[in-house]
Amino acid sequence: MNDLNIKLIIENPDTGKVYAPLVEEGIKWTTDREGTAGSLEFSVIKDNIINFQEGNRVELYVNDTPVFLGFVFKKSRTKDGLISVKAYDQLRYFKNKDTYIYENMTASQLLKMIAGDFSLFTGDITDTKYVIPSCIEDNTSLFDIIKNALDTTLLNTKEMYVLYDDFGKLALKNIGDMRVPIKIDENIAEDFDYETSIDSETYNKIKLLYEDDETKKMEVFTAKSDHTIKRWGVLQYFEKIDNRDNGAIMAEALLKLYNNKTRSLSINGIMGDLRVRAGSQVPVFLNLGDIISNNWLIVEKCTHTFKQNEHTMDIELKGGEYIA
Repeated sequence: MNDLNIKLIIENPDTGKVYAPLVEEGIKWTTDREGTAGSLEFSVIKDNIINFQEGNRVELYVNDTPVFLGFVFKKSRTKDGLISVKAYDQLRYFKNKDTYIYENMTASQLLKMIAGDFSLFTGDITDTKYVIPSCIEDNTSLFDIIKNALDTTLLNTKEMYVLYDDFGKLALKNIGDMRVPIKIDENIAEDFDYETSIDSETYNKIKLLYEDDETKKMEVFTAKSDHTIKRWGVLQYFEKIDNRDNGAIMAEALLKLYNNKTRSLSINGIMGDLRVRAGSQVPVFLNLGDIISNNWLIVEKCTHTFKQNEHTMDIELKGGEYIA
């Protein structure tokens, strides 16, 4: 494999200087599909020139391709002068909590509003189209506010969207537009870890409760699968809802989504491809024992590791009936 052209830049606005530090091998870029910011982990050698602090901007380019733009959040140092750094992209600020009350907005409109409120940069935001009638999010993280809006959109449209940071700009894409045509099979996957479970994110009884604020009258919407209850026992999902109009439809949709055992597949050390990130879909052809995968699977988590002459990636996958 040819040497990789890796360029890492740190910008310190306090000094007005831009540094290209000496970096130890093993830079790691990690993305998760939900609830976590993209991160970059690396170690630099301290010299008499470099001077950077928390909050400073970090950029990573691989073979002239922009890969990561974020900000230093953690630093640790050893006595031999090696500084370990962890930087996050813009999604780190989605850990902030706030209260939002909104009506007649799509998830994409909500995302643009939140980005404006927190001075975040946006890029390609796909129109999610479904208009959410009303929602109250009280003291909730921005991650959860957007996740709830996207989950509501999924239940009503069967369309899944992925929020991520695209080199310093928030992006929202339909998962169907994030396919990467690289073939994952026995030849490329020397080893893998495959797990099946009904321990989490599997429910065969859905119970939704609506309470009228004025009359205090309660209404319950349920859906269940007698077939899987007989096999697994009752695994109940319970939620209070703000709108009764689609209660029955929502219960059935949740049952269809969650009334399956979950399957997860991890593959480590395969040849890296910069197009693959959390939210991407890749075709997988593997005999997994209880099923033979011949399908597009969703990348739940992806870690790229860059060395001087090697680029590998570890991916965690879900897909088919077991999309979570």
